[in-house]
Amino acid sequence: METFRYTTVGLKGNRSQGVIEAINKKEAKKALDQLAEKRKVKIESIQQKTTFIYTVKKTGQPTLNGEQKAFSKDELIQAFKRFGYEQIHVQKKWFDFKGKVPAGEVTSWIRLCADLLKENLPYDEILTLLSEDTTNKCLRETIKTISQDLKDGKEGTEVFAKHEEVFGKFPAYMLAVASTSGNMQTIYESTAKFMERDEQFKRNLRKTLVTPFITLGVIMLVVVYYVMVIFPETAEMFKKFGKELPPMTAATMRFSDFLAANWIMILVCIGIPVGALVYFLKTPKGKYLKDKYIIKMPVLGDLIHKTSIEIFARVFYSLYSGSGENVKVIQVAAEACRNSYMERQIKDVAIPAMLGEGKGIVEAMETSNVFTKTAISRFRSGAESGALRNNALQLANYYETDTSYRMEKVINLVNFIITMLIMAVMIGITVVSSETSVM
Repeated sequence: METFRYTTVGLKGNRSQGVIEAINKKEAKKALDQLAEKRKVKIESIQQKTTFIYTVKKTGQPTLNGEQKAFSKDELIQAFKRFGYEQIHVQKKWFDFKGKVPAGEVTSWIRLCADLLKENLPYDEILTLLSEDTTNKCLRETIKTISQDLKDGKEGTEVFAKHEEVFGKFPAYMLAVASTSGNMQTIYESTAKFMERDEQFKRNLRKTLVTPFITLGVIMLVVVYYVMVIFPETAEMFKKFGKELPPMTAATMRFSDFLAANWIMILVCIGIPVGALVYFLKTPKGKYLKDKYIIKMPVLGDLIHKTSIEIFARVFYSLYSGSGENVKVIQVAAEACRNSYMERQIKDVAIPAMLGEGKGIVEAMETSNVFTKTAISRFRSGAESGALRNNALQLANYYETDTSYRMEKVINLVNFIITMLIMAVMIGITVVSSETSVM
């Protein structure tokens, strides 16, 4: 989030100043336009707080160098003068690149917070300690901002919501809830576990799908290069001597000629559908359809489905209190489960069943048709025994163990299949090459 100072002019010519936070200047202007319309004032100016590099010195003291954020250069110079500095040099830092915060660093930070909270350290001390040890500039400044905002008495929702681009939407929400709850350590622990499982699942998914597709793509490029460049040069040598090409060699030559004559059309026929599919899958409807059918895929779909249920159950455990906030808990858990189809079914079917038809939590979940029989059974058992929250955690831990073990088997199977494909391609190239060599 960036900080902006604005000046407004009222109908009677009276001026007033205020500060607003937004992702960028465009969003700040949009928010200020709404404010101006509501208060019947005119926005006179908008200043963004930027970083300045300074070099200052007092008589008889060493020179100080550093960086400081301010709305203008003149304001910063005046501030140094008030502190008694005489030699003042200030210039704007034109390239204030902070970089993004890797998800792994955010996860580590939340995990460290959970561990330190477990040791009963005050939260303000934890923020100070971690801000000093954090190497990522963006995360360090974010922690310092959070610490200052909390000291200023701001609400947790306001403090963490403006850092969604750093933490992510769901973790930011969980940290905001933790700041106002009496069980901060448990929520931080659950959030860290959620993020660790999310990262682990993404790594496994890359190993299962992305890496094999890249490998297959490289194999195809090697085969095309061999067929279009290397092989024709070798075969043409034998044509010059008037020898008839063997069947496999002749077929390969025909395929090479076809590729050479139509490679542009082939690329277009492959590229356009693939590009259109990728674009469609990024749209809300495409993402919904992808998430709907991916959980029905053989083998891998079941693992993705159970992982989403695991995340739902883990979030449900961390937020559920048994009081009247059940609807909000289910809504947040649905948004966190990382499957837009399941999220929509829970929000559009399960929650209305609770509110409109008066169904209990378990019955409402069952109507959504996105939970496995095992999940419904565990939730029902917990509801009947009064241990719904603990049963949700048991379900999450069970599916974590089950999916981790089965995912490892799938990865090994995929790696074996890729190895066999590479071997088959190498054998094919060897056979065709040997046929040419014995002509």
